[in-house]
Amino acid sequence: MNEFHILLTLAGIHWIALMSPGPDFALVVQNATRYGRTTGIYIAFGLSFGILTHSILSLTGISLIVHTHPVWFALIQIAGGSYLAYLGFSTIKSLYQRWKNRHQPQKPQSVSLWLENRKQAFSKGFLTNILNPKALVFFISLMSSLIPAGFSASGKLMALVILWSLSFLWFAILAWLLSSQRLQNRLQSAAVYIDGLCGGIFTLLGLMIGYHALIRIFLSTI
Repeated sequence: MNEFHILLTLAGIHWIALMSPGPDFALVVQNATRYGRTTGIYIAFGLSFGILTHSILSLTGISLIVHTHPVWFALIQIAGGSYLAYLGFSTIKSLYQRWKNRHQPQKPQSVSLWLENRKQAFSKGFLTNILNPKALVFFISLMSSLIPAGFSASGKLMALVILWSLSFLWFAILAWLLSSQRLQNRLQSAAVYIDGLCGGIFTLLGLMIGYHALIRIFLSTI
């Protein structure tokens, strides 16, 4: 198989994986629905840079080193699980605060707060992806099975470009569609339920990942 066909296969597998529901998908749905298009795009930007980082670490072999050390990988799992649980708990807490203050008038956001939200959106997207242990394993498997040792430097660079651009394209399209005016009008009444569902998903995934990490550490010590 020549480099062109390898890159084509890489793009196809990655595109299918991107469309699979997971923390990244839920994060875009929640934020684009609640905060609008710009926030959704910045979330997409952060997620795509997380994927780019995973791709670079996998190509250089760093991710494989981490994965083959049970304690190191368990620590990544704990960090990722804790962050997802934090996102879930924060969402549920925010829902409770909104319900508690539902009869009070809402204050308009200032420009400085809006700019801060953009930075937070990028950071949230990046951290959600980079701390996802399943993403680490996926890219190790993808790179090790498709990219041979003799792959050219230009081919590896093109692989990184493909993985990043497809990631940003998919999540940006998702954010764009979810934040269209017509869909926003329909989703506005369901926003609280979307937040609750995403908050529950993040919390559950975080706790499950943390539990498996603790089991891994326990088994490695006996």
